[in-house]
Amino acid sequence: MGRLLYARRSKALLAFGIAVNVLLLGYFKYADFAISTVNAAFGASLPLLSVTLPLAISFYTFQQIAYLVDSYRGETRKYGILDYSLFVSFFPQLIAGPIVYHNDMMPQFRDEAAKRIRLENVAKGLYIFFIGLFKKTVIADSLAVYANRGFDVAQQLSFVQGWITSLSYTFQLYFDFSGYCDMAIGAALLFNIRLPVNFMSPYKATNIQDFWRRWHATLGQFLTKYLYIPLGGSRKGAVRTCANLMIVFLVSGIWHGAGWTFVFWGCLHGAAMVVHRLWKNAGLRLPPALGWLVTFLFVTCSWVFFRAATWQDAWKVLKAMFAFDELRLHVLWPAIWENKLMLFSLLMLLLVCVLAKNSVERMEQPRFGWRTAAFLGAVTAVAVLYLNRVSEFLYFNF
Repeated sequence: MGRLLYARRSKALLAFGIAVNVLLLGYFKYADFAISTVNAAFGASLPLLSVTLPLAISFYTFQQIAYLVDSYRGETRKYGILDYSLFVSFFPQLIAGPIVYHNDMMPQFRDEAAKRIRLENVAKGLYIFFIGLFKKTVIADSLAVYANRGFDVAQQLSFVQGWITSLSYTFQLYFDFSGYCDMAIGAALLFNIRLPVNFMSPYKATNIQDFWRRWHATLGQFLTKYLYIPLGGSRKGAVRTCANLMIVFLVSGIWHGAGWTFVFWGCLHGAAMVVHRLWKNAGLRLPPALGWLVTFLFVTCSWVFFRAATWQDAWKVLKAMFAFDELRLHVLWPAIWENKLMLFSLLMLLLVCVLAKNSVERMEQPRFGWRTAAFLGAVTAVAVLYLNRVSEFLYFNF
C-alpha cells in the first residue's frame, strides 16, 4: 500500500513539474499568438500582452522536462542545487542548443581533471569557435540580405529571384545554425566540456529521416525519447505510428515558433516522415542521388514557410519558384546572366555543404601547424571585421 501511494505521489509530482514547465513556456512564448488567433477568428480586439521572452526558455524547458522524467524513472543520481543549476544554465549551449542531458554533462562537471587547462582542448575549441563565427558573420549574414529582400521587401519575384530568395535562406539558416553549434562546441571545449554534436551536414541527407538525424539532432532525440516512444512509437501498428509521427512534428513546429506557418512547416515534415515510413515498409528505395535531390528540394521548399512572416509572403516566394511559364530561353537566360554571381555563389555553397567535411570532422583531425594558424588567423580577422553589422542568431527566435 505504501509503495502504491509513493508511486502515485511521484507520478503526480512528475505531472505537476511538467505542467509548470509547459505552462510557463506557453505563457511567455505563445500567449500573444493565442490572443492574435482569437482576434482573427472571432473579430475580437483583445490587447496583446507583449511578453518579453526569457533567454533560452525553449531549450532549458526541454532540458528540465527530460531531467524530471529521468528522475522519475530512477535514472538520475542525487545532485545538489549547484550541480543542477550549472546543468541548466551552462552558457555555451544555452541560447540555441544543443539540448543536453544530465548523464552527458554532470560527470564532466564533476571531473577533477576537467578543472585543469588542456592545451589540446583550447586549440580545438578556438579552431572550431572561429570557424563558426566566420560561418555566422560572413556567410549567413551576407545571405540574409538576399533572403530578406525577397521575403520582406519585393512585391513580386521572377522564377530566378524566387529560387535565389529560397536558396539564400536555405543556406543562411544552415550556416547560422551550424556556426552557432560550432561556437557552442568551441566555447565548451575551453572549459574541457564536450557538448553532443547537434549538426552533422544535414544537406548531405538522402531521405527525410536521415535529415532529421543530422539537423538539430538533440531535438530529434528528445522528441523521440520523451514523446514518440511514450506515445507508442512504432509498436502499435501502421496507423498509430503515422499518427505518432505527425504529433511529434506538430510539436516540433510549434516549439520552433509561435505562428501558423511554423505549425504548417511541422505538419509538412510530419507528412514527409509518414510517406518515408510507408515507402520504406513497402520495401522501396530511391537511388541515393535521386533521394538526395528529392530531400533537398523538399527541405528547401518547406523552409519557405519556416521563414515567411505571413502566408502571403510564403505564397509569393513559392509561386515564383514554380513559375514554369518563365522557363523559356529568351526569358530565363537574361535573368540568369543578371544574377550570375549570386547563382554561382549559391552553387559553391551547395557543393561545400554536400561534398566538404564539416567543421566537427575537421576539428577532430586538425594538423596544428603554421598553415592551420595562418588559415585560422585569416578566418578570425575576416569574421571579426564583419561583426560591425547588426544581426542575431536565427535560432534565438525559435
